[in-house]
Amino acid sequence: MNFIIRLLLSALAVVLLANILPGVSVDSYGVAILVAVVLSLLNFLVKPLLVIFTLPVTILTLGLFLLIINAIIILLADWLVTGFDVAGIWWALLFSLLLSLLQSILFSFLKQDSK
Repeated sequence: MNFIIRLLLSALAVVLLANILPGVSVDSYGVAILVAVVLSLLNFLVKPLLVIFTLPVTILTLGLFLLIINAIIILLADWLVTGFDVAGIWWALLFSLLLSLLQSILFSFLKQDSK
């Protein structure tokens, strides 16, 4: 049940950011739910492989290359999901940063409710 709530909150965050950022668009809330599912799958399956393959660059940049990996994951989701569009790598980077921030704020409300 907690996973479904987190998924819906992530979809809400995607919709909010798509309305705020001009370089990101989502056609509907259903597409946003699909984007949330695809992002969670990509973060689970693809991101660890990218982190391992780019470990020397990540160490050299003191971990800042992980931001680029997050942007690449967003662009992969853009490529996989019809109805979700990101204008470029810089919009994907900004979207990634703001999505992480918004998700941490929204997920913090879940932790307070469970106590």
